[in-house]
Amino acid sequence: MKNICECPKRKTVCSFILVVLVAVLFRSLLFEPFHIPSGSMKSTLLVGDYIFVNKYAYGYSRYSFPFAPKIFKGRIFYHRPRAGDVVVFRPVGKEGINYIKRIIGLPGDKVQLIDGDLYINDKKMKYEKITDFVDIDRNDNKAVVPRYEETIYNGRKYEILKLDGHFNDNTNNTQMYTVPQDHFFVLGDNRDNSQDSRYIGFVPMENLVGRAEIVALSFKSWLPPKLRLDRILHKV
Repeated sequence: MKNICECPKRKTVCSFILVVLVAVLFRSLLFEPFHIPSGSMKSTLLVGDYIFVNKYAYGYSRYSFPFAPKIFKGRIFYHRPRAGDVVVFRPVGKEGINYIKRIIGLPGDKVQLIDGDLYINDKKMKYEKITDFVDIDRNDNKAVVPRYEETIYNGRKYEILKLDGHFNDNTNNTQMYTVPQDHFFVLGDNRDNSQDSRYIGFVPMENLVGRAEIVALSFKSWLPPKLRLDRILHKV
């Protein structure tokens, strides 16, 4: 009996199917590229960044796979995220869209913002004013935004943007959020320009897609193409 892939045409088809299968498995189980379309994670991530997301960091759920097939519930090979991780996830009610934010609250944590400052379990996180962020759009318009280094309770540090004195809305003075079991509270690093848990609610464990690891490429603009060379292989 001849092998099904013996003839030249069938060999080509079989090779193509094999390549597609390997690519799908790589993206589903190991690393998947994502494009950053908005400024909600500035200055950590910029519009035009292309990042690699670690798909095995937290185990696997239906959202690890193309089209999110309903093949099982929850997660397998689960490892709980750490506060401070930058994650890609599917928001509840918008499961067809990928969001990227930073995990701030773990299950059982109490999270609140008071006058723009983050409190976790009734303790204010540490802030250090650093060099202002110069935001340059694709038309070379510049805006200077205050930038801070925020240190959370586990010692992890990262940069955030927040406007001084903008404390009159309910995004900078929030209720106390108690994170439910198997859920997470997320915030964007660009605190005054982010659709995060203050708007979309908690993120279920099952809806995590993976952990952002590295910026592979970054384009300031496409036409004409302008690379940000200093961001290539930048760790998230």
